[in-house]
Amino acid sequence: MILKKTLNSWLHFNIVELKKLNGYDNVNYLVKSDSAKYIFKTYSFTKDILALVTAENYILNQLNHNNQFPKPIAFTDGNFIKVEIIDGKKTICRLLTFLDGDFLAETEHTEKLMQSFGSFLGHLDVQLLKLNNHVFKGRQWEWDLQYLEHNRKYIDCIENHHNRNLVLYFFQQYQQHVQPIAPTLRRSVIHNDANEWNVLVNNNSVSGFIDFGDLAHSFLINELAIALTYVAYDKENPLQWMLPIIKAYHKVLPLKTEELDILYYLIAGRLCTSVCNSANAKKEDPNNTYATVSEKNAWNMLHKWISINPIKAKNAFYKAAAFNIEPVKTANDVLQERNHHFCSNLSVSYDSPIYMKGSAFQYMYDAHGNTFLDAYNNIPHVGHSNPNVVAAGTKQMAQLNTNTRYLYDELQDYAEKLLSKFPNALNKVFFVNSGSAASDLAIRLTHAHTNKKHVMVMEHGYHGNTQLSIDISDYKFSNKKGQGQKNHIIKTPIPDTYRGQYTNNNGTAGQQYAEDAIRAIEQSEKSIAAFISEPVVGCGGQVPLAKDYLKHIYPAIRKQGGVCISDEVQTGFGRLGDVFWGFEAQEVVPDIVILGKPIANGHPMGAVVCTTEIANSFSKGVEFFSSFGGNPVSCAIANAVLQEIDAGKLQQNAKDVGKYYRSQFRALKKKYSCIGDIRGSGLFIGVEIVKENTIEPNTELAHHIKNELRNRFILVSTDGPYDSVIKSKPPLCFTKENAKTVVNAISCVLETYYA
Repeated sequence: MILKKTLNSWLHFNIVELKKLNGYDNVNYLVKSDSAKYIFKTYSFTKDILALVTAENYILNQLNHNNQFPKPIAFTDGNFIKVEIIDGKKTICRLLTFLDGDFLAETEHTEKLMQSFGSFLGHLDVQLLKLNNHVFKGRQWEWDLQYLEHNRKYIDCIENHHNRNLVLYFFQQYQQHVQPIAPTLRRSVIHNDANEWNVLVNNNSVSGFIDFGDLAHSFLINELAIALTYVAYDKENPLQWMLPIIKAYHKVLPLKTEELDILYYLIAGRLCTSVCNSANAKKEDPNNTYATVSEKNAWNMLHKWISINPIKAKNAFYKAAAFNIEPVKTANDVLQERNHHFCSNLSVSYDSPIYMKGSAFQYMYDAHGNTFLDAYNNIPHVGHSNPNVVAAGTKQMAQLNTNTRYLYDELQDYAEKLLSKFPNALNKVFFVNSGSAASDLAIRLTHAHTNKKHVMVMEHGYHGNTQLSIDISDYKFSNKKGQGQKNHIIKTPIPDTYRGQYTNNNGTAGQQYAEDAIRAIEQSEKSIAAFISEPVVGCGGQVPLAKDYLKHIYPAIRKQGGVCISDEVQTGFGRLGDVFWGFEAQEVVPDIVILGKPIANGHPMGAVVCTTEIANSFSKGVEFFSSFGGNPVSCAIANAVLQEIDAGKLQQNAKDVGKYYRSQFRALKKKYSCIGDIRGSGLFIGVEIVKENTIEPNTELAHHIKNELRNRFILVSTDGPYDSVIKSKPPLCFTKENAKTVVNAISCVLETYYA
């Protein structure tokens, strides 16, 4: 009542009703007189806010209104702004006309309405381009997209780790794509908040804009980016709803190609701004629901946006503006160029190779605008372009990268963290540049420690591409083009409980397979230096070693003076879900462990972990030196991978999603008898494709499924001795929804195949 009485004394009319409205950081009221409505706005006094409100009034007074924008109303003293004491606080007060209309948020969206929105926004910006104000030029704050970096301080307020990573990724993309061209972009005063609650609609056309409180002097294209964000963030197909707006805006205010080139990243930036501020608002004031009203939609769209190839978005934006889209080389053109420089046996995946241009988490983007769900690439262990891994490498690369003859903290820091993941007996580590180099070094360590040469290897095993690692890889030396099995190699049958000799996987089969292997050990004329195997034989078709197999093999190898090597290049770092290292599933501890591929998320690095005794034996020989094995950058990146596994609970995610994934395959198996064994654990899965109602491999159908999935933009591979096993080993950020997508796609392929 006191405020109403005070306000009446300032106005030319009598107030009939005064109603408080929701607000973000200021208090607003709906004012009704006998003949009209107004908005009374109040702000806590600071000199900066007074300057901004004065500047906003100036802009509003310069616009051609036609009842499309709020118009400042003078008080009885002739001033448009009052500074008074209200409720004991120094307060800035102003009065604006009230605009009638329905909010865009509460109106059915149609293509015609979107065109009207684009046209209206374009006409507004034509006016704003002519205006200038030093206050807005000096304003730097979180809600101006050119200052996206100001929101970085709020990222830690986001509780979900994967969501934080998503925001960090788009921050990095903004730095890469927007910041370098920022000085060349057109700037203007812009409304800066064309969201669905600030846009009014009458008769399926936009009739007005309200709330100019976010006015900024910013990139002109930011105006459009913000409008597109809020129109599309609750849509199933956000890109589709943006195009009529762009087309109509461009007709009124022509856009430039460089503006459309970065529009994808600006939209992502606005979404990140929204979720960052919502997270901070929840932390500061959990009861302020107004501040988080758009949070759910913003997160939903961010997750959709990451699945849209930036090239696809840019091409769609170009098409809407009638710009020419530059032709892109075909995959076959790129393949021919590749073959010109490389040997023909440098293989590619799929009957139709893919020309890749980018990637993010579990998605890969090709040069033609397609997005592929990556259910195959296990090397980007914590996700393609993981922002924390990228940041660690970038920061260290800018500081120090040198060879290992110098002392630097990163080497021992990472070694300590890595070895903490192993049993106490495995306490020495050697860093190299790949899993192949690690396999090679492991055999050298073996020879030095045992003074023996013979090695027992697993059927279908693969351990790398150096000469030593090929010597111990049945997958390579038994190939029809391979060099054949060397005399010092002893091969033992794969303990496969699906297609092998022994099929009871309760521990009995493991013991029987082991007994056969032990007989081969005993019959060998020479003592065996080492036994090497993966815990799950990848090139054998994702075949887990039969239960308890290693419990019997390892003691037999050690009894005659040999050592036991576990190749964890594919199975390590939590991929199997239940265990961090594959050997743990067999309840054994090897003497040497080989690491590679995911250790640094695709950065070239490998490692050999062993016991002190083996390391001491090796140290008696010539010096060990790897110029860049364990260099500062590699160690920083690998350390970030370990941190991501722990912080993102990725081992648990592998366990949970893998369990769900296999359950979906089992359900599909009930429908299609061509699905044989479903095996593996965590996110290391193999699905045998067989001829109906048999266990006979169906290589042709497996290849058909793989290539049809590729045509549906899903990446898997085939492997195994008959190349009949669908292999899925995705990044550990893979979700249950992703798993469902893969299995549903296979179901569609099979439905068509058998139709």
